[in-house]
Amino acid sequence: MVKIELARINADFDFEATGPNGHKVQMQNGTHNFGTSPMQLLLMALGGCSAIDMVSILKKQRQDLKDIKITITGDKDPNAAPSLWQTASLEFHVYGPVDQDKALRAAALSMEKFCSVAMTLKGSGTEIDWKVVMHP
Repeated sequence: MVKIELARINADFDFEATGPNGHKVQMQNGTHNFGTSPMQLLLMALGGCSAIDMVSILKKQRQDLKDIKITITGDKDPNAAPSLWQTASLEFHVYGPVDQDKALRAAALSMEKFCSVAMTLKGSGTEIDWKVVMHP
């Protein structure tokens, strides 16, 4: 079981979550520029989850990955309640002498099999697309 503690920081909508290892994340509802919104954190989690998968898979394939950066965009209906992510798009930027086919396979495995955040979002109806951009 994982335990997360959430504390209200002020009288408005600013919160700080503390994870089981003591790491903190600040969240807000957009009023004080205190932190990131919970829904934006979900897209960040999607990027983090898939980045970890990509590094792990490419290491197992003995690829010389120098760096990876991911741009994530998402769209939701602001008039809906709850306002769920309708779409999410990931653009994987892979740096180093990595075989393009292996990078594409790693991204596919992450998005279609291994990334728990992607599976969670897909389960709520989010359409996720992705592409890989190689930087030798």
